[in-house]
Amino acid sequence: MEQKRIPHVVVDYKEYMSLVERLEKIDEKIEFVHAELAQRYGKKVGRDIGILYGLTVGILMFLIFIMVRATFV
Repeated sequence: MEQKRIPHVVVDYKEYMSLVERLEKIDEKIEFVHAELAQRYGKKVGRDIGILYGLTVGILMFLIFIMVRATFV
């Protein structure tokens, strides 16, 4: 039965640090894009909620106007 071994790699410290820096820059870009997408989605949801609130208030005002008008006519 053969045992599986984990391969070992030896890397120069400067190369490793430059790779880590590049990965951090890529991670920052990904986080920025994700934040922008979340903000756009939030704006869309906020707009939809605002439309619903506006319709609800408009309908309530219309019903109150009809009720008030009916009592004085």
